[in-house]
Order: sequence, then C-alpha cells, then structure tokens
Amino acid sequence: MFQYHCLNPIAQKGLDIFDDNYKKADTLDDCQAVLVRSAKMHDMELPESVAVIARAGAGVNNIPVKECAEKGIVVFNTPGANANGVKELVLAGMLLASRDIVGGIEWVQREKDQEDIDKLAEKQKKQFAGCEIMGKKLGIIGLGAIGSMVANAAASLGMEVYGYDPYVSVRSAWSLSRMVKHIASIDELFETCDYITIHVPYMDSTKGMISKEAIAMMKANVIVLNFARDTLVDEAAMVEALKAGKVRKYVVDFPNPTTAGVENCIVIPHLGASTAESEDNCAVMAVQEVIDYIENGNITHSVNYPDCNMGVCTGAARIAILHKNIKNMIGQYSSVLGEAGVNIADMTNKSRNDYAYSLLDLDAPATADVVEKLAAIDGVLKVRVIK
Repeated sequence: MFQYHCLNPIAQKGLDIFDDNYKKADTLDDCQAVLVRSAKMHDMELPESVAVIARAGAGVNNIPVKECAEKGIVVFNTPGANANGVKELVLAGMLLASRDIVGGIEWVQREKDQEDIDKLAEKQKKQFAGCEIMGKKLGIIGLGAIGSMVANAAASLGMEVYGYDPYVSVRSAWSLSRMVKHIASIDELFETCDYITIHVPYMDSTKGMISKEAIAMMKANVIVLNFARDTLVDEAAMVEALKAGKVRKYVVDFPNPTTAGVENCIVIPHLGASTAESEDNCAVMAVQEVIDYIENGNITHSVNYPDCNMGVCTGAARIAILHKNIKNMIGQYSSVLGEAGVNIADMTNKSRNDYAYSLLDLDAPATADVVEKLAAIDGVLKVRVIK
C-alpha cells in the first residue's frame, strides 16, 4: 500500500486513476508521494518516506528542487497539460490590450441607470476605440508547449509571428506553423514587434530578462504580455515605461503591489490554467507520472533528474538508484551485486547535470543487505526497491 498527500486540491479526475494500492493521507507522515499545485514547500520538513513530488502545473519555483535532488526525491511537473488554457488567455490578453473592452464594460456599469444609455453609448464609444491584431507583428520568447500554441493561433488570426528560442525542441519545432518566422536575436525581436509575449521558465538566467534596457529597445506603444512568471520582467522599469508612454499596455497574470492598480497595466489574478480542462489535464498527468515512478521506476518530465524509461519490469526484480553524477558508480553497483551473486539482466543509466539515475533489472531479488551496501556507497542518495 502506497500513501500520497495533496498539499492543494487536486482534480478528482486525476485522483481517480489511483487504484486500491494507493491511499490518500491527511498528513505527509509515511507518504511516498506528494501532489502539489501552488503550496510553498521551501520551509517544509519532508519525511524520509517521500520519494516523489508531482507539481500539477508547469512552474516549480514553489518547490525546493535542488534540495529534493540531494535527498533523492524526484520532482515532476506537467508541461503542456495546461497549455491550451494559457494560450487562450494570452489571446484574450492581446485583445483586451488592443481594444479598451474593460473600460467600455465599466462605463456601461456606471451609466446603467441612464434611460438613454443606448444614445449615450454611441457618443462615448470612441473613447474606447482600439486597433486590430490582424497584420500586427507578434514576438514570442520561448517556443515550448505554450509558446508554440500561441504562435500557431496568432498566425491563423493573421498576425505576423516571430519566434525566439535558442533551445527549441524538435517536437515543438515540428508543431510550429510554417508561417512562424524564427528569429535568431532577441534584440531584433524587441526592435521589430508590436506585441511581445514571454513563455520561458523562471531560472537564474531568465530572471528579469525583460529589463529596462530591453524595454528601451522596444517600439513605441508596444504591448507586452507576461503569462509565465512576474519575476521574468523588471516590473518597476515596466511601470516607468507605462507612465512615460513607451509601453502602451502591460498584461500580466501575476498580481503584486508593483503592478496592481497601475494605469494601462491589465493585471489578471493568475487565471492562466484556471479552467476545468487544464486542472483535469494537469492532475491526470501528475498522477500518471507518480504511478509510473512508484511502480516501475520510470521518470518522465522530471525537473531535477533525467528522464528514464525501462517499461514494466518482467524479470525477477528491479531497483532504482539515485546518485551523484560522478565516475565509477556503475562499477561499484556491479561489484556489490556480483559479490551477492545477483546478475544484472538489464539496466539504464542516465544523468542530468549533477545528478544521475540508474535503473537495474535483476535475475534475483535484492536482499536488505544488498540494498544497505548499495546505499552506503559514497555518492548514492537513495535506493528504491521497485520489485
């Protein structure tokens, strides 16, 4: 029996995938798996039993990813599961910024008691006029699951789309419309586009990438959209640019004291993935990742360990070893198993930066003594007996 704990409400459609071998627990004690959405985990004490954390969403800045890796805890996310929901809100954001729809709606609310509101509307509507997005140049920074969907949708709406992503995956590249123009320089994107939307993960290298200097390179009256993370933008500089008239609108899905209430700043209360479909999709993917890791040792969509898949174990036994990415680890495992008379029938070893993962199918079960000796090897962080 495995136990899991939900730090946030997780869509039932995902939880229903768990069978009778899994039990939902009220606390973290003795849990093997943790499911989370937005709960901040940096100050949490995780018990030794925790083997996996699955984030029902893409961003993982609420999880101490590095510290988890050091403890042999695999952290998963669900890239692409909420992509369509975010894509649709980005398109809505572009339209809200292009035409003063919100201002018009608010005017109607204020004047709702006027008997001649229909005539007043015809006189006042010009103050809410805007522009169309068709034919405008859209620059997309990051062509992952969300960015590529935004690119294709915008191209189909008649926008001239430019994409910047030096690390674009083959899968994303194949999914892009031929109408999307790849641009090699982010500076060129800043200088060229009427609309700029950012879709990259938060990392040290991307923090504040929309800087004061970047804004200075942008066209006058540019519209900037941020549905990725508020920390990707120097928002103090953005507010200055809004007040100076350099930036026409800033649409952001992350409320904070810097942007809330600022004129020409359209602040949305983090609704990017707040659709029933997105929440279901994220929950389903997260639970599937947890089950495959717990039962088979397979890793898909981890953010701190390499992906690794050996399917379902059909042999006598399987063990998983999470370890530092240093030399001679495989040799030491072979020695311990060989001394115990256990043959390795099949194995996979993958690495990612400072960490590595070894999945070994054995011809005989690993005894407690063997597991203890493997765990004692310098550089080993955790040993799991899968079968």
